[in-house]
Amino acid sequence: MISRYLILGSGVAAIAAAEAIRQRDAHGSLTLVSDDPHRYYSRPGLAYYLSGEVDEAQLFPYTARDYQALGAGFVSARVVQILPEKRQVLLANGEALGYERLLLATGAQAIVPAIAGIHSPGAFKLDTLEDARALLAFAKHAHSAVVTGGGITALELAEGLAARKKKVHYLLRGSRYWSSVLDETESKIVEERLRREGIVLHFGSEAREILTKNNRVSAVKLADSSQIRCEVFAYAVGIAPRADLARQAGLACEKGVLVNEAMQTSDSSVYAAGDLAQVYDPLAGRHVLDSLWTTAREQGRAAGLAMSGGSDIYNRSIPVNVTRLAGLTVTIIGAVGTGRSDDQTLSIVRGDSETWREVPGVVVSQGGFDVNRMRLMLAGNHLVGAVLVGDQKLSAPLQAIIRQRADISSIRASLLAPQARLSDILADFWHKQSQSLSRSESL
Repeated sequence: MISRYLILGSGVAAIAAAEAIRQRDAHGSLTLVSDDPHRYYSRPGLAYYLSGEVDEAQLFPYTARDYQALGAGFVSARVVQILPEKRQVLLANGEALGYERLLLATGAQAIVPAIAGIHSPGAFKLDTLEDARALLAFAKHAHSAVVTGGGITALELAEGLAARKKKVHYLLRGSRYWSSVLDETESKIVEERLRREGIVLHFGSEAREILTKNNRVSAVKLADSSQIRCEVFAYAVGIAPRADLARQAGLACEKGVLVNEAMQTSDSSVYAAGDLAQVYDPLAGRHVLDSLWTTAREQGRAAGLAMSGGSDIYNRSIPVNVTRLAGLTVTIIGAVGTGRSDDQTLSIVRGDSETWREVPGVVVSQGGFDVNRMRLMLAGNHLVGAVLVGDQKLSAPLQAIIRQRADISSIRASLLAPQARLSDILADFWHKQSQSLSRSESL
């Protein structure tokens, strides 16, 4: 079988690519291959499924009619090899699928920490819907859980299990939560709210061994030889792009698969998008990884348009994530790094971007009111990053100001002034910017 367009994966990047292909080529043969039995569902939604806020049906944005309109074939199989010289992929069942254009959209997988007993029944990651199902089924009869890791997914695990009325112990190897992205005040806000949810935080703690009884998790032994009794152990220490197939095929790779502005790999007939793709960032001067839902969708769309003959290119924009940490809405935009390494993780985590680690020249910070907080990062006469915790009224304007590299020289001194009312200054600046844009567009 030869497909004009062959896509490996069924996540958001794969579906966005398929939709884009159909915009340009309504009749070309299109096939998606995936070993995930559930096809396309919301990976970010797993956190809300775990906590019981949404049911499983709400995770699926595509209906049977949507799939039919896509006009694509679906093959449920595991790919074991790519043969670029033959333009074929080999499946685990021995079948070969040919292609004219191939898209790698296989995403990333959770890194398994080097902890003795990590594969014991009762130890879980949160990569897929199957993982979430298995964790929920097992946790029904559990009383307590230990969670380790950093970033968003570890918090999703801790809060999801706490919402299911489990006693949760959260291990943090360092002195605070997500120290590579959040500053000390932001970490403390999150930590205090976790405590209010009944989650016990253990700083300077590291899991060394998972102990079992009757072949099931019974306790976690820490580096100081103390033990925490539990029936569930959950981890989220980072993700790694699923790049093995690409490496074996001889495609250029670093951490992920290197792509150009058309999402092409080093083989012009093979493309990559999503968590797998390492995209050139002209501002950083290097290829970077993003693990963001919106970014994956944008990359998939760009790849699909290029695969179907377009001259469109992917312009990597400032990475943004609007997420929830300890019940608070948090927006992270651009370069917000604190200059610290995160002891909790081994790599980028889901909902994360390598760009966030970059530390610009000046930090402007405003201690908030209770949980509302804004932190701005300045480099010269531009805002290059921001973190908003709680109040989100300025989220969209800040995203626009940072993405457009707006000249903030007129308000720079005001932003740096002691006790500056950052919200008022930025709201007024954005209002004037919007009016100026409206006048220029009307001319």
